Amino acid sequence: MVAAFPGAQPRIEKTTTSILLAVSFCHLLNDLMQSLLASLYPLFKANYALDFVQIGLLTMAFQVTASLLQPLVGMATDRWPMPYSLPVGMGSTFLGLILLGNAGNFALLVLAACLIGLGSAIFHPEASRVARLGSGGRHGLAQSLFQVGGNMGSAMGPLLAAFIVLPFGQGSVSWLSGVAMLGVVVLWRVGAWYAAHRKQNAGKPAASRALPLPQGRVAIAFGILVLLTATKNVYMASISSYFTFYVIDQFGLGVREAQLMLFLFLAAAAAGTFLGGPIGDRMGARFVIWFSILGVIPFALLLPYANLFWTGVLSVVIGLIFASAFSAIVVFAQELVPGRVGLIAGVFFGFAFGAGGLGAALLGNFADTHGIAFVYRICSYLPLLGLLTILLPRLPRAG
Repeated sequence: MVAAFPGAQPRIEKTTTSILLAVSFCHLLNDLMQSLLASLYPLFKANYALDFVQIGLLTMAFQVTASLLQPLVGMATDRWPMPYSLPVGMGSTFLGLILLGNAGNFALLVLAACLIGLGSAIFHPEASRVARLGSGGRHGLAQSLFQVGGNMGSAMGPLLAAFIVLPFGQGSVSWLSGVAMLGVVVLWRVGAWYAAHRKQNAGKPAASRALPLPQGRVAIAFGILVLLTATKNVYMASISSYFTFYVIDQFGLGVREAQLMLFLFLAAAAAGTFLGGPIGDRMGARFVIWFSILGVIPFALLLPYANLFWTGVLSVVIGLIFASAFSAIVVFAQELVPGRVGLIAGVFFGFAFGAGGLGAALLGNFADTHGIAFVYRICSYLPLLGLLTILLPRLPRAG
């Protein structure tokens, strides 16, 4: 349609589709490289003789690095937008991949995980802001398109692990640093669009930060949204970090077949993420949160007791339904606390995701002491916390 990058200055606000596709594509690259870390856990476990606690610590190193920094980055960029921080974040991921492919010990694996986490912390707040700027008012669709790129990248990680890294060894991870360099190039162009957009709109008044509800109700609702996201992420971390071990242990699958089972779950989560935003634009973010958080409960409760076939079916259904909530939660939070897009992105892409990392480390300890099946029985009850959704208020419609 219209070029999204510099050179189309007079029509810069009409270039939403290509900008959304660009940040979604880079989200795909970013999360593909991140998911590779979890997908390689069986390889690392064998190469470095790791136990499940160390596997959990690797997840925690990545998640907590991103988690602690993302809200800080978001608050800083709300006050001082940094368009060219986007390629810098991808550069950190590039370095993490190089180190991941050449690490000689567990400590260097942890450092590589931290560098990838730092890249995530820098990328998400500003990329989420660009997605909202390019939304044309369809915030749910924009957030879903942005997020589905990440989910698709997460789904592709196990495939890369199964068909490239496992056959060619750990050193082949370094080959994928070229993917990160492609992301740097695209994000440099996106940063140039973002900088031009800011210059063109410099004379317009800043977005209102007036809260739509009394401050106390906003604080309670915001806390519930964070708790719902954290609960969802602990559950999703239990699958992304340990699902391959679970199906190997329970059903005697090989590593490649287990990776394909994980791919089915992650692909379903990508589809659910995309569907959640447009439905939220039509039906309201609160409706999507209700459907997603509560609708997944019976399937999660059944998963630990299913055979191999139904484990595959249930994991797809769970991924499809549970993932649909995230875009709606982010949009709801942006409307609940307007004018703080970076902070919201930092909290929900970062801090709440960090709960998944902390949960993964704790679950790793349970897996070592009680067995991997016990972990899945515990996690099956986590979605019950979704009943707190009943406390979310209805937001007044914007005039």
